[in-house]
Order: sequence, then structure tokens, then C-alpha cells
Amino acid sequence: MSGTPARTTPQPPARRAHLKQIGPGGNALVAGLFAPLRLRNAGELVAERLVTALALGEFVPGQRLPTERDLAVTLEVSRTTVREAISRLAATGYVEVRRGRHGGAFVLAGIRPDADEMIRRTLVPGWPQLEQLFDFRTLVEPLIARTAAARRTPSDIDRIQGALADYRGAGLDREASSTADEALHRSIAEAAHNPYLVDLSERIRHGVSLGFRAEPYSLPIRERAIGEHGDLANAVIAGATDQAAAIAARHFTITEERLRELYDRTRTAGGEPGIG
Repeated sequence: MSGTPARTTPQPPARRAHLKQIGPGGNALVAGLFAPLRLRNAGELVAERLVTALALGEFVPGQRLPTERDLAVTLEVSRTTVREAISRLAATGYVEVRRGRHGGAFVLAGIRPDADEMIRRTLVPGWPQLEQLFDFRTLVEPLIARTAAARRTPSDIDRIQGALADYRGAGLDREASSTADEALHRSIAEAAHNPYLVDLSERIRHGVSLGFRAEPYSLPIRERAIGEHGDLANAVIAGATDQAAAIAARHFTITEERLRELYDRTRTAGGEPGIG
């Protein structure tokens, strides 16, 4: 045998980038849903995804967007890319950038007429994968709720009740509502006592929220969620496994329904055939 070392075939740049994106610390779920941001102008794509999040109600008028650093970490892009995206949104009237200690990028009222095209460019390319993710969520979340109801402990019950009280007490504060919503669902997932289920639930949330981890928000959605959160929490606390699973299956369609509404409207507006 020859003593010449075996040669390793170098990975093409696109493949190396993909492997880096889904490696340790990456989010393969979101990476699979949306084309890598560097294939087009990354700042433009981030801006379009933010406009879609605004249309979904993930961020609402008057709310301060996450910091540059947080957005960069969440979307796995550079702070320069985030800064460019925010500048684009400020120039077109979607956000107002305020300086100073309590500054940041604040959402302005309303969605402009050009939003539909940006939403279409965000949702349409990844829609088949989103459909699979919706299906996956309707399978996984009822399983988590059922398992939590079977395994919850007194300390789990205390955490669930506390998170539910925080959600009810958040009132019209969008950021407080979002934080409490996430905490409630995490407390239920943790009651299943399997860290893989907790991680899986969070990854699904990350995917269906376009990477922002925030579910849609509006007054009607909040009213529905208050009732369903109470029903779900009570079922888990009572150990009613079948009931908890059924409520979870219904509750976790809220984001899907809002995304479908946007998708149907913008795809039709873009000249593509409707669903059906």
C-alpha cells in the first residue's frame, strides 16, 4: 500500500455554509424553512421577514423591536445585516429609530401598501416546509400536553399556575404577554420531564414564528388565548391527559391560521393560483 495520505474531497462553499448553519448551536429547523439569507441581499431579506412578522402581529405598533444584537443572534446574521434591515424599514416608514438610553427601533402604526409583496417573497418559497411544520406541531404539542398531564408534580403545578397568572395579568402589554405566553408553554413542556420535548417545542415555535419566537398577537387572538391557556393549564394540572391533548391540538393552530390567511392573500395578489 502507498504511504500517501488519503485526500479529502473539499466541500463546496454552499455545502460548507449549510453545514455550519445546522451544526452545534444552529437551528436546522429554521434553516430548512428559509433560503440562506446570503443568497440575496441579506439586509433586504431580514427587512422582508420583519415586515411579515409585523403583519402577523408578532410585533405591534408602539412596541420596541428586539435589540440589534438579539436579532442578529436569533436570525443568525451579522449585526451589520440587521442594521441595514432596520435602516430600510425606517426609510419606508415601518419603524422609527430613537436614540438615547431608552432608544431603539419602534414599530409605527399600520402596514404599508407594499407589504404584500414582501410577505409573498417571505412566505411563498418556504410554504411547503411550513405545511410540514404545521403538521409536525399538531402531532408534537398534544403529545407534550398529554405527557405533562401524566407526569406533572406539585412544583410543576406551581410554575404553570404562576405563568398563567402572569399571562392573564399582562393586559394589553404586548411584550409582557409574549414573555408570559412563552413561559406558560415552557412550564407545561417542562412538566413532561423530558428535555428533548422542551427543546423540540421551542424549535417548532422558532420555526413557525419565522425565527422570532413570538406568536401572533391581536386583541381577538389574546381573548382566545386567555381561554385556551386556562383550559390547557387546568387540564394538565388535573391530570386529564386526553383533554390536555385535545386542547393543545386546537390551541396551537392560532399561528398556522394567521399565516395561512397572509399566504392566501399575498399569493393571490402575486398572480399565483389559490389553494384548493
